[in-house]
Amino acid sequence: RVENLTKVYEDGTVALKDVSFTVPDGDFLVVIGLSGSGKSTLLRCINRLIEPTEGKIFWNDIEITALSGEELRHMRRRIGMIFQHFNLVRRSSVMNNVLAGRLGYVNQWRTLFGLWNPGDRRMAQRALERVGIAEKAKNRASQLSGGQQQRVGIARALMQEPDMILADEPVASLDPVLASSILNYLEQLNQEDGITIICSLHYLDLVQRYGKHVIGLREGRLVYQGDQADVRAMDDERFKEIYGEEAERITAGLGD
Repeated sequence: RVENLTKVYEDGTVALKDVSFTVPDGDFLVVIGLSGSGKSTLLRCINRLIEPTEGKIFWNDIEITALSGEELRHMRRRIGMIFQHFNLVRRSSVMNNVLAGRLGYVNQWRTLFGLWNPGDRRMAQRALERVGIAEKAKNRASQLSGGQQQRVGIARALMQEPDMILADEPVASLDPVLASSILNYLEQLNQEDGITIICSLHYLDLVQRYGKHVIGLREGRLVYQGDQADVRAMDDERFKEIYGEEAERITAGLGD
């Protein structure tokens, strides 16, 4: 539950202004809006990678914005994060990148020397199997395609045993076919594991295909809330309320 969230950066940029909305457990919420509308700031405020200026965020009635120290670290364990540019250690192996998702649970001195326990290694192998790249475990991350690197990012998030995953433009750097395959994995986690997904996207057809609910941001303000049926029925007037009068409706070209 996000209440009156505002973020003003030190240079005076107002990234979010008085944003409020609620996400049901197990939802697949898509956040839409132009670049600079506040989508990334919103996601990063939820797990406190960015500190809000004003407002409150609650998760299961616990105020995230009031947590600090050990309580904040425990909360972050259960919130996975998937990034647009993957955020992998490119010189490291796929397996080690996935194991990094367990850093919030293990002794960090042991991990510096690669001393992961066998249970964590088995868990990482299962995560890689789940996203279809188990055979790449020993490869360096730099040897993988963009789509494969994002699947490593999903496997890493799974290692946190998350109740929620924040996906910040996870397919923005991928072609339409790969974009759909990555979102299929997120949809599977949502439907099979009950993980709440909050995902920012650009392409309208992907939004219509995957979002159970949708919110729209424009210049940091919440300008749209709807469910899947609403966004599929979106007309040009409603579209331009979110994206601006100059915007054109360009989809990823996937069709039905």
